[in-house]
Amino acid sequence: MSKPHIQAAVQRWHDMLDRRDLSILNSLLAEDVVFRSPVAFQPYSGKQAVFFILSNVIQIFENFIYDREFYSEDGMSVVLEFSANVGDKKIKGIDMIRFNEHGQIIDFEVMLRPKSGLEALATQMGQRMAAFMPSV
Repeated sequence: MSKPHIQAAVQRWHDMLDRRDLSILNSLLAEDVVFRSPVAFQPYSGKQAVFFILSNVIQIFENFIYDREFYSEDGMSVVLEFSANVGDKKIKGIDMIRFNEHGQIIDFEVMLRPKSGLEALATQMGQRMAAFMPSV
């Protein structure tokens, strides 16, 4: 089932990445958004933490491109398959994004492969996260 406001939100996500305009990200995230990282056991909650994570990942990924997208039956979720590089490591992954009725992201889960690419991302994000959240 197609939901035009969710498709519009996904298009805004693509526009944000194409233009590197992170002001769009702020309006796309719900206050109570949850981010499920491929390298952390516990999810990160709240708009400030998720904004920090996503804005840094966007900077770390090189040659980022979405290959395909799939919508859930209820139209409230999308799975975006992507390819990118982290340094000299190639990665393949999916973003599983769930939206609320206002077209804001409430749940963002990432899965990545292969392990070497995941480890390269974990190293770079770990350094940035330590500076942002020293108590984590």
